[in-house]
Amino acid sequence: MVTCTILIVYHSQSGNTQKMAQNAAEGASSIEGVAVYLKKASEATLEDLSACDGLIIASPEYFGYMAGMIKDFFDRTYNEGRGKKEVFKKPYAVLISAGNDGTGALNHIERICLGYPFKKVLAPVVAKGPVENKTLDQCRELGKTIAAGCREGIY
Repeated sequence: MVTCTILIVYHSQSGNTQKMAQNAAEGASSIEGVAVYLKKASEATLEDLSACDGLIIASPEYFGYMAGMIKDFFDRTYNEGRGKKEVFKKPYAVLISAGNDGTGALNHIERICLGYPFKKVLAPVVAKGPVENKTLDQCRELGKTIAAGCREGIY
């Protein structure tokens, strides 16, 4: 029986961010009663956002900014979703695959999430350089944690 859903919205060109998102999905799926929807940012919709209980946003860092497709997802869902009860105060967490330090992309994502408003519930996972097994373990743990918290109504 599904008691909550987690939406993971990601963009990836090199495959690094996709690996991070897939590992977060694996972690979230390991929690009984949780359904996970892993969606490319270009395919994610306001309906997906409205239907989820928790959100994970996964983006590469490009020139100190989030991926354009992640920004596009926010742009396509913000005006229509703003103020709607089913979008308001969603718990969220962020995954960043960074060539530099990831702070630029993270800051912009968090600023946009304040505007919805979403509720930040976990520290981000930021991979600086190649995505290593330790980082993927952190992504799985983040997925498990947000899924368990949503299932139990903690967030």
